[in-house]
Amino acid sequence: MHAPFAFGKVGMASKRSKSAPDLVSRANRCQLDCVNRPRISCNLAISADGKISSPGHRPSDWTSAEDLQRLKQLRRGAGALMVGRGTAETDNMTMTVENQEQQPLRCIVSRHGELNENHPVFSHDGGDIHLLATEGYKCESRDKLTIHECSLPEFLELLHQKHGVKDLHCEGGGQLIRALVELDALDELHLTWAAHSLLGGAQSPTLSGVLGDHLAASKAFEITEFEPQAETGECFLTYRRKA
Repeated sequence: MHAPFAFGKVGMASKRSKSAPDLVSRANRCQLDCVNRPRISCNLAISADGKISSPGHRPSDWTSAEDLQRLKQLRRGAGALMVGRGTAETDNMTMTVENQEQQPLRCIVSRHGELNENHPVFSHDGGDIHLLATEGYKCESRDKLTIHECSLPEFLELLHQKHGVKDLHCEGGGQLIRALVELDALDELHLTWAAHSLLGGAQSPTLSGVLGDHLAASKAFEITEFEPQAETGECFLTYRRKA
């Protein structure tokens, strides 16, 4: 698997934060102490064959309107939303919460700090934008953007300790979620099992990225929600990490 890779108010000056070299080079797969990071949940839709998208990274418009409403509801209460750059660009995500005065921080994770300057996240009002670049920085500085050159564990600690984020909600993609799992930093998993669709493809991403190496150790979760949606052929599931 690739190293973990992975956002500001109008008029806010562009800022860049960079950790010391010895912190940047620290192993990304070290486990994070729960007291030094936010509580982390994620939400994904999966097909009947366990894929979260097609080989061509089809946008997330293949599930029901009910699933979209669930996605919006799960964002509520989060201090920050986090997503990988590829997913943010494929789905044209604005990363906002409707009818909520206090908007969550918008965090985009990009290995090389790349982000389309015309991405809608820049043109929609919302929480501060934080871009995490784990392997160097190519994106040009601009208003409304804070850039962090560090590892994913360091970024999670920063969000918790400096920005006061208690709950972080991640919306993919698979590589980012796998990185969180390898850090043992995923606390709750929300799934929409869209059994009406088969996406196929050996290169189609799964919840833990494209098929490849096994996880170093299995992670145990217990089911806390099971809600079949007969009219749409979907099922809403929630799993919580076992203590």
